[in-house]
Amino acid sequence: MTKNDARLQRLEEIADKREIEDVVLRYCRGVDREDIELIRSCYHPDATEEHGSFQGSIDEYIEWVSRLISRYSMSMHFVGNVLVELGEPKADGTRAARCETYGIAHHRSETHGPNANLIVGFRYIDRFERRGEGGWRIAARVCTTEWVRVDDEAGRHSIPDDMRVGMRDRSDPVYDPID
Repeated sequence: MTKNDARLQRLEEIADKREIEDVVLRYCRGVDREDIELIRSCYHPDATEEHGSFQGSIDEYIEWVSRLISRYSMSMHFVGNVLVELGEPKADGTRAARCETYGIAHHRSETHGPNANLIVGFRYIDRFERRGEGGWRIAARVCTTEWVRVDDEAGRHSIPDDMRVGMRDRSDPVYDPID
């Protein structure tokens, strides 16, 4: 392998890792904005999910998570410590990767009582696959819960009426045209 070939291979690996990280971030946006199609786009159609009390197919997960996130008036996911480990490319162009992501999710509910106002430490342990022209998507996810605490209402400050707040749908400013 020449020096240029090695550089090209390294650039491809960097691009693959970045694409995988983008999928994780799009998933979080999908949950926080209740954008079910964005969530679905992060998975291969035959993907599996193990998430809290849920375990099943991606179609079953989409149905379950839709009900779950609609209980909250707000959610916000912060992710970091994203470690992507690439497998060897196959002759047919497919490739697998493991991605471990640490995160903290804030969930707020105005109607389900104080115990529904949670801050959760979690990890996503994902098997990603790059198949054909579809790019990198999640083939299997295990979401571990590392810790949970109830968000104390006494520590909250109300948002003034004249401030813009995030929306849990496509009216959120993140969906505004870029140009």
